[in-house]
Amino acid sequence: MDNSANKYKCDCTVIHDALVSKVQKNMPPEESLYQLADFFKVFGDSTRIRIIAALEKSELCVCDIAALLNMTQSAISHQLRVLKQSRLIKYRKDGKIVYYSLDDEHVGIILNQGLTHIVEENRI
Repeated sequence: MDNSANKYKCDCTVIHDALVSKVQKNMPPEESLYQLADFFKVFGDSTRIRIIAALEKSELCVCDIAALLNMTQSAISHQLRVLKQSRLIKYRKDGKIVYYSLDDEHVGIILNQGLTHIVEENRI
């Protein structure tokens, strides 16, 4: 019988009250954790990740992004709307052209930290 699921089970029944209390006092507010979960859901779509990765390299217009990702402008526009609503990207107009870029350096840091983690996981 395979007991691999049981190797992660804690067999102790002692609650380490001081440790639990310390951690509980230092936990972020519940509402912030819900907002963080929603924030990370935006990263759960590979098209949005590809857009973020492209915008991390350069400011681009919808046509550029569509050509780069081999997708329709309509599909890209839909994803850009989601990214804007989540405040991950911003835009500026130059005449009739709208250019998109990452909202701030934190978005690039999050992307690169995730990529670093994936590379490390793949080396194991």
